[in-house]
Amino acid sequence: MRSLELFAGAGGLALGTEKAGFEHVAVIEWNSDACATIRRNRPNWEVVQADVRTIQYSQWGTDLELVSGGPPCQPFSIGGRHKAWDDKRDMFPEAIRAVREIRPKAFVFENVRGLAREKFTTYREYIQLQLTYPSLVRKTDEEWDAHLARLEKHHTGTGGRNPEYKVIPPRVLNAADYGIPQKRERIFFVGFRSDINANFSFPSPTHSSEELMYQKWVTNRYWKSRGIQPTQVRPSDKVLERIIKNRNQNTHLKPWVTLRDCISDLPDPRLQSEPEIANHIFQAGARPYPGHSGSVLDEPSKTLKAGDHGVPGGENMIAFPDATYRYLTVRESARVQTFPDDIVFEGSWTESMRQLGNAVPVLLAEQVTSQVANALYNANVIPLENRRCM
Repeated sequence: MRSLELFAGAGGLALGTEKAGFEHVAVIEWNSDACATIRRNRPNWEVVQADVRTIQYSQWGTDLELVSGGPPCQPFSIGGRHKAWDDKRDMFPEAIRAVREIRPKAFVFENVRGLAREKFTTYREYIQLQLTYPSLVRKTDEEWDAHLARLEKHHTGTGGRNPEYKVIPPRVLNAADYGIPQKRERIFFVGFRSDINANFSFPSPTHSSEELMYQKWVTNRYWKSRGIQPTQVRPSDKVLERIIKNRNQNTHLKPWVTLRDCISDLPDPRLQSEPEIANHIFQAGARPYPGHSGSVLDEPSKTLKAGDHGVPGGENMIAFPDATYRYLTVRESARVQTFPDDIVFEGSWTESMRQLGNAVPVLLAEQVTSQVANALYNANVIPLENRRCM
């Protein structure tokens, strides 16, 4: 299955789609350190360092199985300036152009949770309509809302009988619900070309916060199995009653994976004179400040973030039970984002952490795109010899 990856970053989404069975005809990224990271770890991939606005996507052919990517999220980020359609960094128009030029069988685009906020409802619907009718191009000097009105009329008129793509209503997924040791919410746009009978659904959650709390405070299994005393305050009886009730309805779910379980087998970087593990280097200077208190060990990590002017300390540091703090190393952050341990990150500590803060968790990407692959297999659009067991 052939795919093209846009806005690849350090390759979190691309590695996940690779694990799902897709073969990249190219990955496109403009940041030199991120490109260096991908080239080091996947020397057989065609890595194109370029501004996507200069790319003619059709050079890789048409009718690929998948186009995917994470358009820059600053226009919609809670930490950004929220300019959305007025922000020149909004690259959704380029994602839509890629779909228009390549006509892939399917696409997957992801973005920050902020895009799901109510204030962006109209623009989110605008994105969905453009992905449904990518050939209905925005005219020169046409305002986005005028283009939206034209798309709406097309959709409700006779043109709506023939959508170019069947677009799933965008879904916000919390990575922690899928076995990733991080509370990271991302919105996913998934669509299939209208001539494909794809039976797609988003993956169902496999893990839950209630099960983690149940094993901590009802059975004490979490603490006992790790040989530690509780590091958190016990919830009230009322809360525990609710947890037991909800848990009885979802006994098939596993507990959220915690930061402790994610990194406990790595040596303390503060005690290493010479690092033996790639990217596992202590960085001094971590400290809490209002609104930024670090990630506790016995919960999934807070969302790793990429700061414009350095690493956001609150999200990218550990708050130990003894009230001390330290930054996550690059290797620990990669674990949190479920990158394999053999992936080495290029660039300074700040640049490596920026790559990780912008990344899609590999395991989450794999689960979503495996569903896409299965839908294509079951629709009989993938040659038999290219199929793999999912």
